[in-house]
Amino acid sequence: MHKWILPFNLLPAEDGEEATKHFLQELVNILLAYINKSLKRSSKVLDFHYPHQLKEGLEGFSLELPDQPDNLEQLLVDCRDTLKYGVKTGHPRFFNQLSTGLDIIGLAGEWLTSTANTNMFTYEISPVFILMEEVVLRKMHSIIGWPEEDGDGIFCAGGTMSNLYSVLLARFHLFPVVKTHGMSAIPRLALFTSVHSHYSIKKSAAVLGIGSENVIVVRCDERGKMISSELNSSIETAKSKGLVPFYVNATAGTTVYGAFDPLNEIADICEHHGLWMHVDAAWGGGLLLSNKHRVKLQGIKRAHSVTWNPHKMMGVPLQCSTILVKRKGLLQECNQLCAEYLFQPDKHYDVSYDTGDKSIQCGRHVDVFKLWLMWKAKGSEGFEAQINHCLENAEYLYYKLKRRTDFQLVFKGKPEHSNVCFRYLPKRLQSILPSPERDRELHMVAPKIKTKMMEEGFTMIGYQPLEDKVNFFRCVFSNPATQREDVDFLIDEIVRLGCEL
Repeated sequence: MHKWILPFNLLPAEDGEEATKHFLQELVNILLAYINKSLKRSSKVLDFHYPHQLKEGLEGFSLELPDQPDNLEQLLVDCRDTLKYGVKTGHPRFFNQLSTGLDIIGLAGEWLTSTANTNMFTYEISPVFILMEEVVLRKMHSIIGWPEEDGDGIFCAGGTMSNLYSVLLARFHLFPVVKTHGMSAIPRLALFTSVHSHYSIKKSAAVLGIGSENVIVVRCDERGKMISSELNSSIETAKSKGLVPFYVNATAGTTVYGAFDPLNEIADICEHHGLWMHVDAAWGGGLLLSNKHRVKLQGIKRAHSVTWNPHKMMGVPLQCSTILVKRKGLLQECNQLCAEYLFQPDKHYDVSYDTGDKSIQCGRHVDVFKLWLMWKAKGSEGFEAQINHCLENAEYLYYKLKRRTDFQLVFKGKPEHSNVCFRYLPKRLQSILPSPERDRELHMVAPKIKTKMMEEGFTMIGYQPLEDKVNFFRCVFSNPATQREDVDFLIDEIVRLGCEL
């Protein structure tokens, strides 16, 4: 083996087994220490440094790439430092994103996936994973309420890509000629989504050449649900302007409020106008596993396609997202190009298991195994308990805040999902009547608290404005390790950091 190819005595070097074992055991020790620290409430969520500090190097940790190889000891130090200066998203007091937690079975699945290091385009190189994907997708179809034998789907690189697939499929379903002749061969299209929906719908329209201005944004009520009568009138208005409506995106679990659009009402409108109905359940899809909460997605089985991200409420390690399609074969028809070096029709096995031509991508990461392994470990009942626990935490926070005068809920009523939206009111603002000046002052409170919070590093929560509302915190629960004591800590920490503002 040439030295310049392999500077270390690791496999596949001759007699490299012992050195490889030692190196990987040391790495596992680093990872175990990190996992244990992530789950200790006494440890910090993050050790924050500004970009210029990390670029300049800290305590020997350098991001620059050398011409000569570093030794294995240095690589282990680099691994330790990479984790040290990152964010512990598995920490029970990390509330910043929709994807939180660190599932040990899922982590084991990710390790095995990387060890297998294969691709999801053909059965010949990925036989077990291809069949696993079929089994898991069929299970998800049945949970939605579709006939198992009719549905289709694929694992995607995140919810944005899953939503893009839905727009792509809807357009092809209505105008198959677009695949070969492009947008110039079809009329000007219009699609519809709520003002609280994910920005990926507009991005999909831009990427696919439909145009972001042809995305008609539909008003929501005060809870963030699409107003179905507004959808119907928006469709009629688009038709009167010469546009051709073809697609409606309904959201099951909006990013900020956690709202669920009225799916049955939207389905009625879509059927009346002959439109494709997609449900973006990236965030809310996990609630289908809860007998208590699945009613919030009533009507989802009437959709033509569904986005569902197990890496959110189900706690699967990133990334794990699916596009689920009611009509079998449509993904293949829409995306198939029959590359002869991959998809030979005369193979010795059933080539319908070569799923790569259903995908926009060629190479596709194996995202199914960690979900499959977690499902085996928990069962559907385990996922249900986990999801119910997260929503109980949200309800606990809601009632705590409702009783306090130094916090203000953004909207009345219990949260539908595990999102709780609120503001902290410093003492000097509590007695001031609502006014533009007070709003300007209140708008600066959340960013100032967040700055202090990140610099001290004991917890982490997101904030944002929305429409005409000034900045407010959004706490989300998807980590089963989070308990009520962590919710109490979050409230106390916000008060401690913000009381003097």
